[in-house]
Amino acid sequence: MWWFLAGAALVAAGVFARSRMFSFYGQMPNDYATGGGDIVLSDHLKGEMECHGVLYGPLGKVVSRFIADMRISWEGKKGRLDELFTYDSGNTQTRVWDMELQDGGRLTATASDFEGTAIGRISGSTIQLKYRFRLPDESGGHVLNVVDWMYLLEDGTLVNRSQFRKFGIKVAELVATIRPKP
Repeated sequence: MWWFLAGAALVAAGVFARSRMFSFYGQMPNDYATGGGDIVLSDHLKGEMECHGVLYGPLGKVVSRFIADMRISWEGKKGRLDELFTYDSGNTQTRVWDMELQDGGRLTATASDFEGTAIGRISGSTIQLKYRFRLPDESGGHVLNVVDWMYLLEDGTLVNRSQFRKFGIKVAELVATIRPKP
């Protein structure tokens, strides 16, 4: 019996290590410090932008599609991002981000549905942002840990990939593109 428990513990440790070292959470900002160009947030996220994306549920199936109209303005190191989401269900949602660029490629942000302050890092062609997000009451009101990664493409488009976790278990993932409105 002890060998079964030891084997199960070894498998669990291997799965945990694999998920932390070789997956989405294994990325580090320094991995992208060179190559692909540099993101200048006040240049690459400004003015009228549009976002198109999908939201995946815990089993990896698409559970929602959305389009977001974004309006972004900057005054020095402080920025404001106004978002209006329209989901394929017909529901809409708004969010306002207040952002501040810090020294050393750091970024902080707040929004009304965040628990605390988002902490981010700009490195090369990427932005990593970590925060705690509170779902609306009609969606359960749960607080999820979120990691956003944004990757700059050569044409100025940003690809956003986000994972949402509760108790360390992935409950949703988002993939979206963000680009200036034509």
